[in-house]
Amino acid sequence: MCGIAGIMTRFGTPPDSAALAAMTKALSHRGPDGDGHYTADGVGLVHTRLAIIDLNTGDQPFSEPGGAVLVANGEFYNYRELRAELTDVNFKTASDCEPPLHLYRRHGAGFTDYLRGMYAVAIHDSPAGRLVLARDPFGIKPLYYAETDAGFVFASEIQALVTAGLVAPVVDERARDELMQLQFTTGDGTVVDGVRRVLPGETLIVEKGRIAERRRQAALPAGAPADIGAEEAMAKLDAALMESVDLHQRADVPYGMFLSGGIDSSALLALMARLNEAPVMCFSAGFPETKATDEREHARAVAEALGAKAVDVPVTKADFWTELPAIAAAMDDPAADYAIVPTYILGRAAGKELKVVLTGEGGDELFAGYGRYRKARRPRWLGGRRMRARGTFFGMGVLRDHSSAWRDGIAAAEQEAAMAGRNALQIAQATDCADWLPNDLLTKADRCLMAHGVEGRVPFLDTAVADLAFRLPDNLKIQGRIGKVLLRRWLDEALPMTQAFSKKRGFTVPVGEWIASQGAKLGPLVAAQPGIQETCRPDRVSALFETLQKAPNAKRPAFAAWTILFYALWHRRHILGSAPAGDVFETLSQRP
Repeated sequence: MCGIAGIMTRFGTPPDSAALAAMTKALSHRGPDGDGHYTADGVGLVHTRLAIIDLNTGDQPFSEPGGAVLVANGEFYNYRELRAELTDVNFKTASDCEPPLHLYRRHGAGFTDYLRGMYAVAIHDSPAGRLVLARDPFGIKPLYYAETDAGFVFASEIQALVTAGLVAPVVDERARDELMQLQFTTGDGTVVDGVRRVLPGETLIVEKGRIAERRRQAALPAGAPADIGAEEAMAKLDAALMESVDLHQRADVPYGMFLSGGIDSSALLALMARLNEAPVMCFSAGFPETKATDEREHARAVAEALGAKAVDVPVTKADFWTELPAIAAAMDDPAADYAIVPTYILGRAAGKELKVVLTGEGGDELFAGYGRYRKARRPRWLGGRRMRARGTFFGMGVLRDHSSAWRDGIAAAEQEAAMAGRNALQIAQATDCADWLPNDLLTKADRCLMAHGVEGRVPFLDTAVADLAFRLPDNLKIQGRIGKVLLRRWLDEALPMTQAFSKKRGFTVPVGEWIASQGAKLGPLVAAQPGIQETCRPDRVSALFETLQKAPNAKRPAFAAWTILFYALWHRRHILGSAPAGDVFETLSQRP
């Protein structure tokens, strides 16, 4: 995991060295082990390195004989295959990130068709006068850009562009409204006006500081479910998962995993235990002294059954109030997902022991684990309904804007997902993979782990696993009220003590309980924040927190209050430029 950034000026003038230095500094947490720089022909590239593979030979930028130069944030899991294909190329080093540069020379903008892994890549092809940006098909690695009067700028994080003075911290109101109602934003737009995402699977060709060409690589296969039986599917799943986990473990530094005790993480640990002689270190979060379900006991039992080393990480009410300003500061591309709290604290604990963790993101989306998928595949007359039909603040009268435009991005994703000959369940899954997965779950994991210099890896989002899982017949995904049927069956055979077909307990962070305990004090503070006054009716904000104090178990008011609190802290840091000043109450009490 690393940080990359760069500038391409409009007319070939040298890029601003101070801006390049500022971006390097802003991305230093992503790469505390060193940095590299390159400037030529109106282009400047920077790289900050978290050394995980090729510890002695992996410094970037890389160059190749044809004159192209690369900086990359990524891991490429078909490295041996790439080396075999490129035996006629004179490799300067044995680095993992070098083959994509030579594949670009051979295949041009289509070089990503030959890559397997997670990556954000920037290549300056000086002889051709072009800059090439590319991102992996699932959007595991982040990459942002802006077209400015001075030229084209890009970085692994939005805050690097803002800190360097390359874009102004101004709110995009459309994206903000999406965030409030959905907890994430869709498409290439971000909440910072003028800053766009390189879409998952997208390659951009930039010439003279402007985008000249785009191409897109799909993450999921087209077509209806495959005709495959349960036994054949089980055998293929076992092989695909084993290969993926083996590849995702590849590191020259210590690695471990996050274990919730649920289906996805338990399956990962079972595979890691099969592949490792030494005990796997696994980190599990829990919420002591709350009413939330605490999975640590079950996770510990799973870990003990597999000979793993379990590390309990308590997440307390005190942690919530103390750490939330810093967490909001880390989430420069905001996702109002309360799981950012335990993920950040788990990342901090893991960072004291290792540099790499495997996590279970993608399991629910690919194997159909969410209850909303059952409803989405039913006809309307049997209780079916479209996903995310109502926003967080539906019927509350809290937001100033009550239009339904916030759902336009989801509707566009649904329409695109339906164009590939898929059935209703696949459309729902593909819709989630288009936005919810990259712009909430993967963004959450990236920022919360990179804040502590830890790389997250997601074996379920390997191409071979995804191609198999997505095209499973519906009855191997959902049966009755049970989702992830095939994956549960695999886990039930691999580790019966997990009781894979028992009712899912879920992972709920008790933010409502914590916020309710301070509702009277918190409500007026939040209502007075500039970002909230622009977006919400302050009197209804205060009333919302009072309501939650009286009914702390009310789920919708709890999530609405959480969303407003998170946005207030995010806006202070990323729009007003006010750094955290202590805990939540101290931070909100300071003048911006």
